[in-house]
Amino acid sequence: MTRSPAVSYGVNALAILPFLLALCHSSARAGRLAEELETMEKTHEAQRRMLDVAAGPHSSDDLAQRRRDGRF
Repeated sequence: MTRSPAVSYGVNALAILPFLLALCHSSARAGRLAEELETMEKTHEAQRRMLDVAAGPHSSDDLAQRRRDGRF
């Protein structure tokens, strides 16, 4: 029994549908992961700066250099 062209196209479209849904899902996930990575990088940079400040200058020369650099 031969299928009509309309039925063949419908079957092919249904076969492609799961692939397209998976593609949409993975692109959305990639976007969320990229946003999460950016947030983590900002957090780590802020933590690094806080640790630098907490370490403080080791001498008055270090303090003067930090003030000149604008890091104080």
